[in-house]
Amino acid sequence: MKSLKRRQVLSAGLSAGLFLAAPRRTAAAIRANNSVRMGFISCGGRSNELMGAFSKVDDVDVTAVCDPDESRLGKAQERFPKAMGAKDLRRLIESPDVDAVVVATCNHWHCLAAIQAMQAGKDVYVEKPLSHSQWEGDQAVAAARLYDRICQVGTQQRSDPMQAELKAFLHDDKALGALQSVRVNRYGVRGPIGKRTEPLPIPKTVDYDLWLGPAADKPIFRDNLQYDWHWDWNTGSGEMGNWGVHVLDDVRNVVFRDAVTLPKRILGGGGRVAWNDAGETPNVHLVYFDTGVIPVVIGLSNLTAGPDAKGSPKHPGPGSGYVVYCEGGRLEGQRGSAVAYDRDGRELRKFRGTSGMGLHQQNFIEAVRARDRRLLNTDVEVGHHSTGWCNLANIAWRAGGPFTHESLQAVDLELWKTLLSETHEHMLAHRVRPDDPTLRVSALLTLDPATGRFTGDSESANQWLRREYREGYEVPELV
Repeated sequence: MKSLKRRQVLSAGLSAGLFLAAPRRTAAAIRANNSVRMGFISCGGRSNELMGAFSKVDDVDVTAVCDPDESRLGKAQERFPKAMGAKDLRRLIESPDVDAVVVATCNHWHCLAAIQAMQAGKDVYVEKPLSHSQWEGDQAVAAARLYDRICQVGTQQRSDPMQAELKAFLHDDKALGALQSVRVNRYGVRGPIGKRTEPLPIPKTVDYDLWLGPAADKPIFRDNLQYDWHWDWNTGSGEMGNWGVHVLDDVRNVVFRDAVTLPKRILGGGGRVAWNDAGETPNVHLVYFDTGVIPVVIGLSNLTAGPDAKGSPKHPGPGSGYVVYCEGGRLEGQRGSAVAYDRDGRELRKFRGTSGMGLHQQNFIEAVRARDRRLLNTDVEVGHHSTGWCNLANIAWRAGGPFTHESLQAVDLELWKTLLSETHEHMLAHRVRPDDPTLRVSALLTLDPATGRFTGDSESANQWLRREYREGYEVPELV
């Protein structure tokens, strides 16, 4: 991220307006009372999980809840009867009775809500993926630095103590020798989201203008408003941003120890096949990342192994995890556990961990009380880089053309060829041929990790780095 210029700092401070005028509770006041007052933006499923996790942390009080859906808001107020309730997140953000904010909205609201909260002097816990586009992620990082706020991203596996054990095993002990390549998996069965002939009627309990926020106001042709927004580019980031961010964040942490921010080259392909629903994001997605050191590939599918099957297709390693191939064997890791094998497949060591839930929220509160972002396990900048891999993977697919053999062979890596072969068989099982018009693949795109922009022949892909914002809900330009 580029450094902030003085003129930008002054401009940002003035543009914050009402938010900066809101009274903020000092660190000394938090320490004196030993309590942190939390406000929750969104009262959906994930937010309710976070409400439970934060409520178990000592001296944390839920003082405000917010949701543009009155039915979900009402249930949250029943759970926390003393908390202020609001449909408009701006009321919660302005409240002097809130020290820290949890943002668990749809993806398209993450950055704007987080930035507005930080402008108002609040610390922020924002769910993954941090951003809906790379540009707005840059602005969220800038806001945390400009307003000197504690901002944690919700990739909770970072707070699992097992992660430190894995890094020591691979890098300090060098127990498996040199690291050579990484295979990442996200194989989880989902179903189609429907395809209506008439636009979906918005429930009367929902303030749709607030629900949309920065997103474009266009008709919805799926069956459900909530959750299935994940599979619409207007509001979501597909399975890559939903689950891919967890496993790719693990790889950035365990394999690269965060030394690799973004890849240097990327090639992506796949499609939304077999279902014929209203979803737009790929339900089969495969991507190659050239990091300049250790190559990484990811395979993703929401389909069953075949039309008559119930489970996911066969693949090496965990269904939602990764395999680190090394000179002396391999490490298979996933949420809460990992196993190391030697070159002959004999088990060398098992690792046990947790999901990180509870610990990650405790970690955020500790950093808030200490006023020290260095304590965070997923500082906003770390979360921005991990989210970036997902955003770039999605851009590669959106920038792609017809699914051709030539494009796929642009990467000469055995691990990639294996993934291609698996995906080919997977598609044939669903009677999807390589020339299916719903399949697409990108060229091998070149990226400058320092600027986060595509370069050379890949410059046309920069059009997806920033979205258009609806009037009145623009993400402020801070850097």
